[in-house]
Amino acid sequence: MLGVGEVPFDAVLKAVEAGVWAANAHNAQPWRFVIVSEPETKKRLLEEMGREWMADLMSDGIEFAKAETIVETSNSRSRRAAFLIVVCLCMRDMDKYWDSRRSRLEYIMGVQSVAAAVQNMLLAFHALGYGACWRCSPLFAQNAVRKVLGLPEDVEPQAMVEVGIKGGETAGARKPLEEFVFLNRWGERLR
Repeated sequence: MLGVGEVPFDAVLKAVEAGVWAANAHNAQPWRFVIVSEPETKKRLLEEMGREWMADLMSDGIEFAKAETIVETSNSRSRRAAFLIVVCLCMRDMDKYWDSRRSRLEYIMGVQSVAAAVQNMLLAFHALGYGACWRCSPLFAQNAVRKVLGLPEDVEPQAMVEVGIKGGETAGARKPLEEFVFLNRWGERLR
């Protein structure tokens, strides 16, 4: 299969494969990936997600014109991506518990596993010479994502990775380690 733009589909598959080699709870591999390459599907996905986001922004009291600008600015970035990879959590193979505390912790381990897969994918895209950006927008528009991509109810959209040619925005500067790393006990600063 040919890639979209200048990103070959094989590179996307290599990065997703790197994702499935991520550390994960119980080796349950609770991730699922939907690679979106069709322009029409991408357009529908972004439009539906944008509608949900607009409703959230409006309910937050943001005026319509400003909310529309926020959504359009975000969607224009996603439209430029050669591929969108929607990363989902599926708890089917994770451990089941009768109590709410362990059930909640199992869910958190599933989310951590999915996040590790996304990080592996981002590192793989970087190593392959492509740009990729982790977006959390599917969390805020789960109904839209499910509708457009036909996801079952027990598959929860967690993230979206935009894939393209390197360029544009990069990660901002990081705070020095001394601001958030402690040695042996909370509050003991690195020296």
